[in-house]
Amino acid sequence: MKTRFLATALTTLMAVSPAIAETLKMSHVRPQDATIDVELRTFAAAVSEATGGEVEIKLFPASALGDYTAVQERISVGALDMATQPAAAAVDRRMQISSFPFLAETWARARTIFGPGGAVRDAMTGLYAEQDITMLAAYPVYFGGISLNVENANPASTEPNGIKIRVPGVKSFQLEGETLGYIPSPIPFSEAFTAVQTGVVDGVIGSGAEGYYASFRDVTKTYIPANTHFEVWYMIISNESLAALSDEDQAALKEQATAFEETRWTVAEADQTRNEQRLADDLGTTVAELSDEDLAAMSAKVRAEVWPTVLEDVGVEWGQAILDQVAAATK
Repeated sequence: MKTRFLATALTTLMAVSPAIAETLKMSHVRPQDATIDVELRTFAAAVSEATGGEVEIKLFPASALGDYTAVQERISVGALDMATQPAAAAVDRRMQISSFPFLAETWARARTIFGPGGAVRDAMTGLYAEQDITMLAAYPVYFGGISLNVENANPASTEPNGIKIRVPGVKSFQLEGETLGYIPSPIPFSEAFTAVQTGVVDGVIGSGAEGYYASFRDVTKTYIPANTHFEVWYMIISNESLAALSDEDQAALKEQATAFEETRWTVAEADQTRNEQRLADDLGTTVAELSDEDLAAMSAKVRAEVWPTVLEDVGVEWGQAILDQVAAATK
């Protein structure tokens, strides 16, 4: 009798007790309170509300869980849940397609290429899937530029200038830096600030105004908004972590990720302008003025000299098919 009463009590207690929340760890690359950190906190709150508190997302800013390449590898094997970060071309060289230099000239074209249904977006979804990763959203960040701790008397020139710059360990950036007249030096992001500060290099390529303000503000005397590439990060989740959620919670997570991306596309361009202004107003950075003709000349040279080599690196047939889709969609 006592045993039956105890079993009944336990069953009743389980029925009225709240479900234990599933906590997902998410990494991102910017410092706490940077734009992406603030926006991801809003996203996390929306997911918690949409799932009735059954899914909580815990943020780890400033690459606290590791460099973005290591994080992507850990997500692939289910050792980490989520991230919003650049694609790691070191894991799969084909992911360079996401940072192809001078691929998009305007924000409207960028959305056609990287937004839902875009050629690069679909290609990246497939590449992540091969790593047991689901892409939940794209996060448009900015058009890239060049940060220098020195002056550049002729920022529009692509002739050799003797200025040494840090580039990511990605062939497209290395070749692009050289083609634009700089001396490229591959240095990990975690070591880049110190390299500029100590004079190992004179500047950085691979980021944009927001990134330089967030991470290189003390060593950015000159900013050249050359539109070197379109920076887009991806919100990704381990297939294992996603499968651990109920169907309802999976649907809610995806719905909120879609809303997160849609909101970002509406504010990203203004955000880029604001951060360029912050460099000038807050730091006294010289922001170079480049004409449409200057940008077109840079783009033409890089497309002619860099694209063929990068295509060899990602696979000519595979990469050219995507570039053809981009060209057709952005006519």
